[in-house]
Amino acid sequence: MKKTLFFALIPVFLIAFALTLGAQVGGGDIVMKNSFGDAAFSHERHAGKGLTCQQCHPEPYVTAEKHKTVTMKEMEQGASCGLCHNGKQAFTVKGNCTTCHKK
Repeated sequence: MKKTLFFALIPVFLIAFALTLGAQVGGGDIVMKNSFGDAAFSHERHAGKGLTCQQCHPEPYVTAEKHKTVTMKEMEQGASCGLCHNGKQAFTVKGNCTTCHKK
């Protein structure tokens, strides 16, 4: 009886595992409200570029709720998104407003 139940549950676990492979990466899109236009951060897009969770978490980002708001000037000096979006690792935050901000 136990063996039958065990083998009957294997397909259930395999299906559940397969579904998790296609699951959303991280926290999905995070929208940061801004008077200039909301900026959306896509976990999927960044993971698709080869970044791992550990490269951003827990430093410089803990969670969206705990992340401190920074100015564009601070980003241009390497804070927040500007840490990587500096024109060397990724496109620069300076002068690329509509790349991230949508009205």
